[in-house]
Amino acid sequence: MTRRQDGETGGPRRRAEIFAATLDMLGSAGFDSLTIEGVAQRAGVNKTTIYRWWSSKSELLRDALLHSHLLRFEPADTGSLRGDLTALAGQIQELLDDEHRRTVVEAALVGAVRHQAMRDLVVSFLDDRFGRHQPVFERAVARGDLPADADPAPLVDAMAGALWMRILVRRGDVAGTYTRDLVGILMDGFTRSAERSGASTR
Repeated sequence: MTRRQDGETGGPRRRAEIFAATLDMLGSAGFDSLTIEGVAQRAGVNKTTIYRWWSSKSELLRDALLHSHLLRFEPADTGSLRGDLTALAGQIQELLDDEHRRTVVEAALVGAVRHQAMRDLVVSFLDDRFGRHQPVFERAVARGDLPADADPAPLVDAMAGALWMRILVRRGDVAGTYTRDLVGILMDGFTRSAERSGASTR
């Protein structure tokens, strides 16, 4: 964990440069070859500066994934859950259309398959993003789009899995009918599953 969130005496600007260098090195060299010394060189800072706040590359990479603007996207508020999920799919498409950001995501996923430490980092990142999107589902419950006791995690996992496969593996886009069909299938199936679950508990 970062010992001080605003970084060293140079403030957030230096922290942002270190995070950018960390993700850049992850994307170009992979988790195995990522080193604090290499990050320091790319960021133009002394390695002791990094070691002062992060004791390992895993701690540094965790904060870079969580706090860098490179992989950030904001929850939408379109007035419906279908609209919000469709907007989210579009944001993911836009993020992965950028070659540099796509390279970082691919390196993180490959590292997660090979290394427990990287897998833990990816899970932490995904949990953080899921938490940031909780208002989407809270609004959906308030509107009656979802039952109050529905767990949105399976819906999110299914949607993310389909998008990763479509964009990263097939190299397709998620515009137009694909997004509409995907969200429709997931929403309809999720709603029926939640209704059956609710009926079985009554």
